[in-house]
Parts: sequence; C-alpha cells; structure tokens
Amino acid sequence: MTFERQVAFWLAALAAFVLALWLLSEILLPFVAGLAIAYLLTPVTDRLERLGINRLAASFLMIALVVMAIVISILLVAPILGSQLSSFIDNIPGYVTRVQSLLSDPSRPWVQKLVGAGFSDKPISDLVTQGVGWLTTFLRSLWSGGRALVSLFSLVVVTPVVAFYLIYDWHRMVQTVDRWIPVHQRKTVHQLAREIDAAIAGFLRGQTAVCLILGAFYAVSLTVVGLSFGLLIGIVSGIITFIPYVGSMTGLILSVGVAVAQFWPNWTSIVTVLGIYLVGQFLEGNVLSPKLVGESVGLHPVWLIFALLAFGYLFGFVGLLVAVPLAATIGVLVRFGLKRYLASSLYTGKGAR
Repeated sequence: MTFERQVAFWLAALAAFVLALWLLSEILLPFVAGLAIAYLLTPVTDRLERLGINRLAASFLMIALVVMAIVISILLVAPILGSQLSSFIDNIPGYVTRVQSLLSDPSRPWVQKLVGAGFSDKPISDLVTQGVGWLTTFLRSLWSGGRALVSLFSLVVVTPVVAFYLIYDWHRMVQTVDRWIPVHQRKTVHQLAREIDAAIAGFLRGQTAVCLILGAFYAVSLTVVGLSFGLLIGIVSGIITFIPYVGSMTGLILSVGVAVAQFWPNWTSIVTVLGIYLVGQFLEGNVLSPKLVGESVGLHPVWLIFALLAFGYLFGFVGLLVAVPLAATIGVLVRFGLKRYLASSLYTGKGAR
C-alpha cells in the first residue's frame, strides 16, 4: 500500500470515528469514563497480579477502592462544596460592587492609571453579565452534549461495570487488536502506539497527580488564611490546573479578587493569598510537572487548550473526556506524517520526473 493510500485510509478512519462520536455522544459517557478509569488503573492491576493476586480479584479490588473513594468524597466534601458554591453565587454581586468601588475611588489615582479611567466608569456588572453569558452558553453546550449525566444509573452503575471488564480483559483486547494489524506494518504501528501511550499516560496519569496535589494545597492554604470559600476555590483551582495557563490564571484572579473584596485594606492577607498561588505555580513548574508529567508528552499548551474547547463544544462532556487522548494521538500521527513527508521524494525531489 502506497503512502498516499495509507494516509487516505487513516483519514477515513478518523472521519468515521468522529462521526460515530458525534452520533453516539449522548450515550457514550459511562463507556468513555469506564475506559478512562481502566486505562489509569490497568498498570496498578498489573502490579497486583505480579504480586500473585488473581487478575479477577485484582480488578474487582481496584474498582471497589475507586467506588469507595468516590462515595466517601461525595459524602464528606459534596455538602460543604455545595453550600460554599451556593453562598459564593449569592455573594458575587456584593464582591463585584466592592471591587468596583475600590477601583473608582478618587483617593487612589494610581489605580485609575493602572486599569484605565474608562474601566472603572463602566459598570463591572456589564462585564460580569458578558462573562456569565459566555459561560452559560458553554455549559449549555456541555449539557446538551452530555445528557447521559442525567441518567444516574448509567453513570453510577454502568461505568464501574465497564471499567471492571476492561481492566480484566485489557491485555486480551490489546492482543486481539494487534493480530488485526498487517504483518509488514506492525513494527511501525507498535512504535506509534508506544509514542501515543507515552504521551497520553504522561499527561493523564501525571497531570491527575498534579491536579490532586495542587488542589489539596490550595484548598488547605486558602482555608487556613481565612479566605471566604477557600475550600471551593482551592479545589476548583486544582481541578482546572490541567488546562495550561488558563486554569492557574483563573484560580489566581478568582482568589485574589475575593481576597481584595474581603480583606481590603489589609494588604497582609491579600499578599498572603497571592503568595499561596505563586508558591503553587513554582511547585507546579519546577517540581511537580517535571517529575510527574515529564517533558516527553508532546502536547503544546495552545493545541491542548484548542482541543479541550473544540471537543467540549462539539461533543459536550464526552468531548472533554476524549480531548486529551485524541489531541495526543493526532500530535503523534502528525509528527509521524511530517517525518515521512520530509523523507519522501515529494519533498526532496529525488526520483521526481
């Protein structure tokens, strides 16, 4: 098969996959979530099996631990987060008014020069309304594309079952798919599969650990310094850390904004909140990400942000779940195709008539 026919085949396969994802997005959530859980837990299950535990028992143990952890987290944390979220939404107008009054205070002309006179004259409520409108539109697209969230049965019951069977049969499925690959192309496909797995695993497993560590650090630190809704802001900041720059900047602006509205003119508390995020960013950039994620992921931040927004808008919550794996896969395939192109006669001109 020529290189051009190979490209055409894989492009057609990609188009078929995207079409199936679009048509079945409303029912795919428990299956995609189960696949993600199985992918994350298979290495741990393999280690348990090497220790002498039966594969079936090891798979059941992993799923049982995950379900127990989720249930305990929901029972302990969800009521507190729900209460803080409700109170935070109720207090947004007061925070907005407080920040606007500080920005428009004539006794601080340096603030006027910093943010611009026109900014403080314009009601911030207009900016908030625009931001809420954009957020509502985005959340509506997630909801319309993720209606499986409404079905608690599919999410709570089907997902663990799917994850259990995938973990148990993971290597058997991989071997079956491997037998379908043409013999003369297996070496190339195996190399691409290893690169894709390294990219996905490096980001998902590593970034999951980074998000959990930073979320715990922000939540505890902000709560200790007395920031209102510190637990909520810290956990949200940790969760969205996987979005490069956007996550960290959102958490920083949100926490500092609440700190200014709450503590002004106590600069010590405001600077302490700012320092918590600076320390968190230092730890993420110099300790956590290099150690846990590594530099071989190959996902450019701009490409990752685009993939998350695009797939989230097109396919809803399911799109967010598959955005990173697909972005990593496309990145590996594009680099492979570019390498083949640079070595072909189409680029070098050798052998061309």
